[in-house]
Amino acid sequence: MNQLTLQELESHLWKSADILRGSVDSGDFKNYIFGLLFLKRLNDVFEEHREAIIAEHGEEIGALLVDDQDQYQFYVPEAARWSMIRTKAENIGSAINVAFEALENENVTLEGVLTPIDFNRKEVLTDGVLQRLLQHFELLDLRNASLPEPDMLGRAYEYLIKMFADDAGKKGGEFYTPSKVVELIVKLIKPEESMRVYDPTCGSGGMLIQSVDYVKSTGGNPQSLSLFGQEKNLGTWSIAKMNLLLHDLPDHRIEKGDTIRTPKLVEDGEIMLFDRVIANPPFSLKEWGREEAEHDVYGRFQYGIPPKNTGDYAFIQHMIASLKANGMAGVVMPHGVLFRGGAEGKIREGLLQSDTDLLEAVIGLPSNLFYGTGIPACVLIFNREKDEKRKGNVLFIAAEDEYQEGKNQNTLRDEDIAKIVATFDAYEDVEKYARVVSLEEIKNNDYNLNITRYIDKSEEEEQVDIAAVLQDIQEIEVKRNDTKAKLNEYLRELGVGEI
Repeated sequence: MNQLTLQELESHLWKSADILRGSVDSGDFKNYIFGLLFLKRLNDVFEEHREAIIAEHGEEIGALLVDDQDQYQFYVPEAARWSMIRTKAENIGSAINVAFEALENENVTLEGVLTPIDFNRKEVLTDGVLQRLLQHFELLDLRNASLPEPDMLGRAYEYLIKMFADDAGKKGGEFYTPSKVVELIVKLIKPEESMRVYDPTCGSGGMLIQSVDYVKSTGGNPQSLSLFGQEKNLGTWSIAKMNLLLHDLPDHRIEKGDTIRTPKLVEDGEIMLFDRVIANPPFSLKEWGREEAEHDVYGRFQYGIPPKNTGDYAFIQHMIASLKANGMAGVVMPHGVLFRGGAEGKIREGLLQSDTDLLEAVIGLPSNLFYGTGIPACVLIFNREKDEKRKGNVLFIAAEDEYQEGKNQNTLRDEDIAKIVATFDAYEDVEKYARVVSLEEIKNNDYNLNITRYIDKSEEEEQVDIAAVLQDIQEIEVKRNDTKAKLNEYLRELGVGEI
């Protein structure tokens, strides 16, 4: 059997966007393409498993078992089968909607994942467009036997998410954090097997998936991780659910809703606690939910209520409140959280008190790494159980000058990530790059965390030897006079005169 390569799969999936181009707004491509990809994958694996049951048990017994839902991870009812949808020449969008609903009805883990995607929009998704789209997906065999690597489909899905984020430009940042930034944070907080990992603004789920990849790369059992998240945007929540399932990560709980206003990950009236919390919240979100925060029943804002139109410290405090006693958190933030005063200054002071001592590192990142903003950001690492040598200190890393420049967006290189992680692990001064700063010094700076206050990157001016410079000037004058004398001599010979 011919097996797909990752490049072939990615290319084929991306070309499906060309079929929709001109009919559907590019911001909606991802919903339709991800929905069909998921439907085709479930169908192909279902049919593959049906054939395996018959091959193992024979025609007679196999015929009894193939319709037993307990035999499958996802049971595909007749109305949702690809072969049934392909018989439709008219009202194809309606048939796909029916298929999605039937899948959700038969599989509790898919509840609400597919039905938000509406294919029955005849003004843009004509039967002709949908017929071409189905024919395009028909060419893909997504059975396990056709995919040489177990996580290949998940990687292709991640590729699509990035491409759609590129296509969406500024809006891409709402559901996708650049992969290299995620890799950096994961390598800083180092999740381990059997841990509970949580992303309170999980977008399409990339941070949770890279946490799994990290555990796998360090020799741990990736399936032992328990993954949790919450996402406000319903379409993005669906993408995250499909992403995790296509990565064969069924042990997850991704909730819908506004994390600050209505946190869903709650146990016995208390915020659930996690070993690792990782996030890229929306920068300086306006109208983030101050009114609800003032009456928060979970005690998340013990260091103060952030300003109404700047929600950064609401997310930071939620993450800290979600940490176990030995937990770590890594979060991407705009630089304003390091120095803004007022209510934010008071919160920062609370986080940096010697008896609190939660902040472990501040890492300055290059500008133009993120979709939707060219401003430089920073990564903050919080740790409820710092090593003894790190207590009472904060490590500052000025990594903003080391990156790969791109046409539209800059990128962290592997060597940039490795240098930051090695510096964090060593927790020692590096000239013009990193410095361990005591909480006492930070207190003396009014709890300002601006990186340039603690790391001097200015180059020393070269000492000028005045005597040598004057000597050079004299030599130049002598050469100039010699040259002028020779030129005048030539001019006199020519009868022109002197200069």
